[in-house]
Amino acid sequence: MASNLHRNGAQRGSAKFDRPLKPRPRASSPSPGSGFRRPNSATRNDAVPGRVRVAVRLRPRNAEEEMADADFGDCVELQPELKRLKLRRNNWDSDTFEFDEVLTQSASQKRVYEVVAKPVVESVLDGYNGTVMAYGQTGTGKTFTLGQLGEGDTSSRGIMVRSMEDILADLSPATDSVTVSYLQLYMETLQDLLNPANDNIPIVEDPRTGDVSLPGATLVDIRDQQSFLELLRIGEANRVAANTKMNTESSRSHAMLTVHIKRSVVESEDIVSTSQNGDVSHLIKPSKPLVRKSKLVVVDLAGSERVHKSGSEGLMLEEAKSINLSLSSLGKCINALAENNAHVPFRDSKLTRMLRDSFGGTARTSLIVTIGPSPRHRGETSSTILFGQRAMKVENMLKIKEEFDYKSLSRKLEIQLDKLIAENERQQKSFEDDIEKINLEAQCRIMEAERKFANEFEKEKLKCQMEYMGIVKELEQKLVLNQDRHDCHADNGEGPAQSSADEVAELKMLLETESNRRKAAEEEVARLKWQLEKYTQPEEGGCFEITKLHNLLEDEAHQKKKLEEEIIILRSQLLQSNYEIEQMRRCLEGGSSGSTFSATDSSVTQVRHSQFKDAANGQKSPVATLFEQVGLQKILSLLESDDANVRIHAVKVVANLAAEEANQKRIVEAGGLTSLLMLLRRYEDETVRRVAAGAIANLAMNEANQELIMAEGGITLLSMAASDAEDPQTLRMVAGAIANLCGNDKILMTLRSQGGIKALLGIVRCGHPDVLSQVARGIANFAKCESRASNQGIKTGRSILIEDGALPWIVQNANNEAAPIRRHIELALCHLAQHEANAKDMISGGALWELVRISTDCSREDIRSLAHKTLSSITAFKSELRRLRIDY
Repeated sequence: MASNLHRNGAQRGSAKFDRPLKPRPRASSPSPGSGFRRPNSATRNDAVPGRVRVAVRLRPRNAEEEMADADFGDCVELQPELKRLKLRRNNWDSDTFEFDEVLTQSASQKRVYEVVAKPVVESVLDGYNGTVMAYGQTGTGKTFTLGQLGEGDTSSRGIMVRSMEDILADLSPATDSVTVSYLQLYMETLQDLLNPANDNIPIVEDPRTGDVSLPGATLVDIRDQQSFLELLRIGEANRVAANTKMNTESSRSHAMLTVHIKRSVVESEDIVSTSQNGDVSHLIKPSKPLVRKSKLVVVDLAGSERVHKSGSEGLMLEEAKSINLSLSSLGKCINALAENNAHVPFRDSKLTRMLRDSFGGTARTSLIVTIGPSPRHRGETSSTILFGQRAMKVENMLKIKEEFDYKSLSRKLEIQLDKLIAENERQQKSFEDDIEKINLEAQCRIMEAERKFANEFEKEKLKCQMEYMGIVKELEQKLVLNQDRHDCHADNGEGPAQSSADEVAELKMLLETESNRRKAAEEEVARLKWQLEKYTQPEEGGCFEITKLHNLLEDEAHQKKKLEEEIIILRSQLLQSNYEIEQMRRCLEGGSSGSTFSATDSSVTQVRHSQFKDAANGQKSPVATLFEQVGLQKILSLLESDDANVRIHAVKVVANLAAEEANQKRIVEAGGLTSLLMLLRRYEDETVRRVAAGAIANLAMNEANQELIMAEGGITLLSMAASDAEDPQTLRMVAGAIANLCGNDKILMTLRSQGGIKALLGIVRCGHPDVLSQVARGIANFAKCESRASNQGIKTGRSILIEDGALPWIVQNANNEAAPIRRHIELALCHLAQHEANAKDMISGGALWELVRISTDCSREDIRSLAHKTLSSITAFKSELRRLRIDY
């Protein structure tokens, strides 16, 4: 930022523009060991002298002057290189005048702005007040110089438009603000051009400082150049003008555009100290916030006129009298200031009262006087030039309008203190929770280890006992068996050899029987093989022919299928092209009688929304015509086509059909939903996935289809698509589908268990406003359903959104610049805050501050009322507000 000491009218990067300032006295050298402060800017109370700068601009001859003055030369001669103007008395004598700038007929609007207004605008941006005013005879180009909008030709933009462009380019929207008022002084009555009903605005003067304020004027915040241009159009439309002999659009009032600028700056001071041994050290004093309030006043004075030349009569005569009277009062004030009179008659007119700061006050002022070349108006031209000469003698004392921003600093410190307190409490609570959690885990692990040890010990003990009992029982059985065999052989008198011989004979018989059976089976197998060869040999030729014919039939069926697909595609493209041509023809016919730019823009819009417009007109859209001619089943079958182009075209047709509620039931019954989910599962083509997700989102708007989507695993597939996709349009479609599902009370738990909420929160990585708007809508729907379930007693405990970690993102985007995102997030916060179980997490997460803001600043009355009701009813919120000493 430039220094606060300005050379009067000095243009950045340009040659001299005013007399040099008086040099400031140097500070005396500090004694050893002493310290002195070196501020980074001029002393705020020092006034800088600055003379009123005057430029003269000559208007080219108009058509009337070309005819009437064809035999006469111009009454003025310009010498721009010498900044000099000669006013001819006759053919051999002339008067010479010097100005700060002399602008010829060919001077561009940009040149006029740079030498007249730009230095004033730069001073205003540095904290000074500034005034740019145009004075001259009616019809000499004052309004063209100041207020030309330049809609047809940007090079013709006037000082008002160019000044606002530079102001908006230099300001920061986060810390600075610009407001505008636009007034006219008509018949000594101050009227608001932005609000015509406000037609008598009072002028209030501060008895202590003498500053003038207009408490009844409409102030409008300006954020961009387009809104400023719209305000200028409104003001010009409400300004009083009339047709006179001198000018077809003669302004009958003085117009005053005031631009109020408020800038936040941070100033620090460098404290230089010198030690005993001569060492110099620098200390930086902590910065302090300052607010600079400045204003730019652009005044388009009504032209002075002589009644016998302008032909004014009736009301126009009264207007001319009022204009000339106020201009005469202005001239008297300037004469008094130029001659350093003790009394300046500022109170003779409302015009001079409003311009008190511009002439002899604290503002930097540039005056442009406009003249015409015609010798018939030499008297008016001479009067205008003399007015400018007297104005050049007026000296202003420029001062920066700067004050300490106590409110901003206090608010900033309070916020920091609250954040530190909340962070400390959160860390303390987290530490205590961690300690408690560690103790519980240790106790659980000890108990689990003891229980496992006892169980294993019992199992091993039981196992050893069983094994021991089994071994004992087995030994007893063997002992009894051996005893029985011994007793049996002893009774029969037979030895072991006889028993073994009987067993061998029995085994031989069994072996022989099995051999005979095997031989018979082998003979039967050989006989069956011989019969099979006998029956198959004569049919080998016939089978070859059948196979060949079967292959030919398959090829024919495949070719037929491809031809049908191509016919469907061509037919749909033909219908779409015909419809677009018809829409373009209608737009061109309508545009021939309307504005020139509407034909192209509206045609594009009509083609995009052709289905809905045709339905309203009783006509059928191309997709509906294709649907009737081909049939839904055939279209759905093309979704499985091997040709990628056919598949993409088919899914687009299905998506368009799904956009109409009348077709959704038929699509679901015909298996279209299952086919769309299969496309998400099987294909990785970005276009297919994007359009399929959009079709699913359309179907998900119907509550009857939402449970079917969940039953067929749709949320899982949408979650997978959300994690894989990177295209913003695909993510927007997926987020829209999940957001529609979030609005169903019956499937909330299933939606959470299958990863729907996690997928929705993962989509925020994209950062695109349209995608974030769908995410915010889904969160708002989920929070609303949760709130309804809690009120009905179906659900208890903390919100699922808080458990899944959505609260930080919600708080971060609660004041998002995009209105749709902000509206959904504000609604979600209000629903979450309705239940005491969520209050603790919301306080520690910073959501309480957003609720307080929503209750006062939200644009929607219902959300603002809901936030206010919640803060007044939840005990935890009321206690926290009392603890922080916030009156609510």
